[in-house]
Amino acid sequence: MITVKCFARYRVLLGFSALELPAPANLGALLADPRFQDLPKDALVAVNQSFVDRTAPLADGDEVALMPPVSGG
Repeated sequence: MITVKCFARYRVLLGFSALELPAPANLGALLADPRFQDLPKDALVAVNQSFVDRTAPLADGDEVALMPPVSGG
């Protein structure tokens, strides 16, 4: 199982703050799940607290974090 955590406005957009799922082969396969269809393409994604691209592999026990991009100064 992997844990998916949503932060900031993504909690409301996706309808959950944390979700446990069977581990797919990679992050792209996870994000293809219909539960993530409303996730913007510019979402920041981290696996085990490291930012990754959508080809990153996933394994049992991983934690995926979904965060909106930030800006400001």
